[in-house]
Amino acid sequence: MAQRKSNTALYLGVAAAGGVGYYLYTAGGSPKVAEKQFEADVSKASAKVQEQIPGRTNQAQKEGEKWASVAGAKVDSAVEKGRAELAKAEGKLDQYRKEASADTMKKIDQADKKIEEKAAQAKSGISSWFGGK
Repeated sequence: MAQRKSNTALYLGVAAAGGVGYYLYTAGGSPKVAEKQFEADVSKASAKVQEQIPGRTNQAQKEGEKWASVAGAKVDSAVEKGRAELAKAEGKLDQYRKEASADTMKKIDQADKKIEEKAAQAKSGISSWFGGK
């Protein structure tokens, strides 16, 4: 692989030297004229590419917008589904809280009733020691 990398660099160097040689030859050996020709060629190539790109850019933009719209709809759907699940979970949580609260209150009431009964029994027991009912 190391050999292939060095060959690539060699080929690129030869191509660059060939390009420089071509422009110097066509400019009659003048580096400034060769540079101007190179810039003109680059400008022409750039203009050709830009002529072809606008249609493709618009098409790519439309496809991108379509993809973004679809992706946005999927995200919105997922968010809405998540909200619905959260509301459902909150409803169940609220129901469990109410049930637990009611159950707790029922047990507290039962405990209070037992305490009151035991207190009444204890009171009557103590009263009987002193001659009461």
